[in-house]
Amino acid sequence: MTEQDMLDVALKEARRGYEEGGVPVGAALFDEDGSLLGKGRNRRVQDNDPSVHGETDAFRKAGRQTNYRNKTLVTTLAPCWYCSGLIRQFNIGTVVVGESRNFSGHLEWLREAGVNVIELNDERCIELMADFIERRPDIWNEDIGECPGHNS
Repeated sequence: MTEQDMLDVALKEARRGYEEGGVPVGAALFDEDGSLLGKGRNRRVQDNDPSVHGETDAFRKAGRQTNYRNKTLVTTLAPCWYCSGLIRQFNIGTVVVGESRNFSGHLEWLREAGVNVIELNDERCIELMADFIERRPDIWNEDIGECPGHNS
């Protein structure tokens, strides 16, 4: 399975989330042979649960693994701090990123930890997220912690 094939799984999840009214971020976790372990999407809006990001949903659905260093996490958008922390906590070896133009995430922080980060700059991912940000800036800003009156 190629990186593009793996991204297609995540992108299908992102589109599904978008159709459900949620943030269009999809992800999937694969083993070293390219077998799908789990897939998911950002369901913060749908489930009223701020912890259900695309990466965490895929990670949870994959179930327990004895080793994550030989796993590949594919995500349609560069991971936020929360999801980047998950990647580092469990030493996921490779992260394939559909796009980082709409949100740059924390890719250098992952690289510094020895994660193999592969950026695909996929136009489908870029367009889907740009469309969502334009249509639903309120939900997007909530998702990235930029709510009005938010003090950090």
